[in-house]
Amino acid sequence: MKKTISEDGRKIRYRKRQKKLNRSMAGNSLLFLLMIICGVFMALPLVMIINNALKPLDELYQFPPKIFVRNPTLENFSDLFVLMNNSWVPFSRYILNTIIITGGGMVGHVICASLAAYPLAKHDFPGKKVLSEMVVLSMMFSWTVTQIPQYLIISWIHINNTYLALILPAFSFGMGLYLMKQFMEQIPDSLMESARLDGASEWKVFWKIIMPNVKPAWLTLAIFQFQQMWGNTGSLFLRNEELKPLQYALQQITAGGTARAGAAAAVTFIIAAVPIIFFLICQSNVLETMTTSGMKD
Repeated sequence: MKKTISEDGRKIRYRKRQKKLNRSMAGNSLLFLLMIICGVFMALPLVMIINNALKPLDELYQFPPKIFVRNPTLENFSDLFVLMNNSWVPFSRYILNTIIITGGGMVGHVICASLAAYPLAKHDFPGKKVLSEMVVLSMMFSWTVTQIPQYLIISWIHINNTYLALILPAFSFGMGLYLMKQFMEQIPDSLMESARLDGASEWKVFWKIIMPNVKPAWLTLAIFQFQQMWGNTGSLFLRNEELKPLQYALQQITAGGTARAGAAAAVTFIIAAVPIIFFLICQSNVLETMTTSGMKD
């Protein structure tokens, strides 16, 4: 009798949950309209960047400013190309520096964060709780707070004015370690034990079991780190012009005044376009990270 009552109670609660999920047509229409308004509001800056890059100078200085371009032109990009070619450091050199710095910092951080998160998530050792709390605490500090200690450490190990001055600090991004730790904790321990019973070493368990199952997490982390490294000008640590990234060269162009307004608009488009393209390539895995609740035993 009790069992029947409990089962009936579960059915009633289940039906109530189903009723709560059902929305009226008016509610769905209002929610859809709200999403459209938010989407247009969020896309407006990107639309303006694209249109400004295609505007001639007279439209860039038009008042009141117009969102959409009337006479699209590619002169802004050709002016940017001429300015970069006239630089005494080749444009290809800036691109190479950016690839080395961004790629090295992104790949190195993903590997270091994954290696550090694995023992914190799947092993017990003295001081584990303290280390985990320190990782969470490190995310409370802004980058400007650690800027002076970071500069002193880099000067102490004598890697100033080198690529390593920008690459090595990227390895210690606390948010990445926390993200990897939280995602690895959702992997069942039984999966790892099965691999160990089959003769897999700890290193093989990490690379063959853990890393493939947390692919959405480390790919999301790669996107975040790419965006951070892409925006780094290197002006604090790099003195030689031959070592500076593309971001620095583009910012120097935008500081040229009104005569370079067209080239500056093209620079803004390039700076925004590259991280967006990288995100779109990995978009499906980012959404999977945000929606997946993890595996269960």
